[in-house]
Amino acid sequence: MKRAMHSVLMPFGIFVVLIAFWQGVTQLFRVPEYLLPAPTKIAAAIAAEPKLYLYQSGYTLQATLSGFALAVVLGVGLAILIVQFKAVEQTLYTLLVSLNSIPKVAVAPLFIVWMGTGLNPKIAIAAMIAVFAIVIDMVHGLKSIDPEIIDLGRTARGSAVMIIWKIRFPHALPALFAGMKVGISLALIGAIIGEFVAANRGLGYTILVAQGQFDTVRMFSALSILSLIGLLLFYAVVVAEIVFVPWRTAKLRASA
Repeated sequence: MKRAMHSVLMPFGIFVVLIAFWQGVTQLFRVPEYLLPAPTKIAAAIAAEPKLYLYQSGYTLQATLSGFALAVVLGVGLAILIVQFKAVEQTLYTLLVSLNSIPKVAVAPLFIVWMGTGLNPKIAIAAMIAVFAIVIDMVHGLKSIDPEIIDLGRTARGSAVMIIWKIRFPHALPALFAGMKVGISLALIGAIIGEFVAANRGLGYTILVAQGQFDTVRMFSALSILSLIGLLLFYAVVVAEIVFVPWRTAKLRASA
């Protein structure tokens, strides 16, 4: 219990110290607001327009979660195909690596041309960025099982589908959640990239408009909310891992 409290309070304490240092620097050196606004100014700006920031956050969150869900479904499906079929592994793996090496900002305008300026291209970009990490970790998890266990399943006349579902998939869940922890942050980045390219809503759009108006306070306000959303989404995946993979959490606690 004490260890758990310490793991929560320690990062929170560091965060408070950093915010206090930031506030002190801006006041002590009288840093202009257009260069670096004080945390109190940012908090006041958010408090002054809560409905606006809530509305813009909701749009970005919708694109992020939809893209992340699509990335998980595609990632798990592609990983199973890669593990089951050598021909797919040799072709699809190379294709995924090559696609992942392309700067996503360069590809984003194509999604706008193909899908328009609505929510769909943001979802597609978020999924495209997040799926690679999920595929890589899921493939590793599916392959890391002891071959003797697979042979035992085949000896018991288990079909390929049953071996995947009953043996490989449960064993790969910790690896899947590891990929999901990375993927959820990447999905948020993808949603923002989509809003930067073409949007009339969202936190990315808010940052662009604030940049055009040289409104640094609003830019920092949107960035602060983005960092909070990213943190909450990451820990939501952590909580889901604790719920769905309890044996992994127990093992980590025992080894700590």
